[in-house]
Amino acid sequence: MKTKRQMVNIDESKCDGCGNCVTGCHEGALQVIDGKARLISDLLCDGLGACIGECPRGAIKIEERLAEPYDEEKVMAGMVKHGPNTIKAHLSHLRDHGQKAFLKQGFDYLKKHNIPNPLEEEMAHKEHHKEHKHGGHEPCGCPGGRTMDLRSDCGADDGQDPGAKSQLRQWPVQLHLASPMAPYFQKADVVVAADCTAFAYGNFHNDFIKGKAIVIACPKLDDGQELYLEKLQGLIEDAKVNTLTVVTMEVPCCGGLLALVKQAAAASKRKVPVKSVVIGIQGGVKSEDWA
Repeated sequence: MKTKRQMVNIDESKCDGCGNCVTGCHEGALQVIDGKARLISDLLCDGLGACIGECPRGAIKIEERLAEPYDEEKVMAGMVKHGPNTIKAHLSHLRDHGQKAFLKQGFDYLKKHNIPNPLEEEMAHKEHHKEHKHGGHEPCGCPGGRTMDLRSDCGADDGQDPGAKSQLRQWPVQLHLASPMAPYFQKADVVVAADCTAFAYGNFHNDFIKGKAIVIACPKLDDGQELYLEKLQGLIEDAKVNTLTVVTMEVPCCGGLLALVKQAAAASKRKVPVKSVVIGIQGGVKSEDWA
């Protein structure tokens, strides 16, 4: 069924068939036919106009008209044939234009077909490098920047005292590095913890993160509050988390983490319950309330 949406329009009188727009359209919606660039399928055109900047003749513009709905799955099916660079260019295009729904569909397609996600890998690599510079070299194989789903291994018998077993279900845990698209965040109960809480509270794993996903942050020392808000809102809207439990210390600066979570929750179209847990500097739970 056709709907009114933004679409590419090509002025054939200006087009000289150079083909620059074809290479600029990662979705494969354009081809040069009979010496002119033509839109071959409404289903493949996202209407975001990446091709416009590639046209030296100014023959392309975006207009609103009736068209078939854009089909991200069909686009991805064509993308994967051209390799990781084309996939990454397309996903980056969606991300840069704030197309969260289509971006999630693209991520889901890659996951469903067991295809590596080059954009997710690049984002984790860049953020990890930013956080963990060591004389210009990154520690090889550090799990802090690589997406790892440990849910199937969590709680496995490893010979440890049951009370000492790790309940961590994923890497990375730093909020800077976390991807809301990661499978372990989808419809999960998520703990948003201040860095110090796990050191202050002795049974943190069993009491707070058992069966849950986690991200950690320090509202006082970390930069990138805007990135934090984006990540938190992504968890709420894109991952559709069930609950957010914010665990902070009983110090004034820690209140900033709860404030960020509340701000993200208020800005999100989808509502999610938020619990606040405050840990004392000597390790006990000072308060526990639904925010």
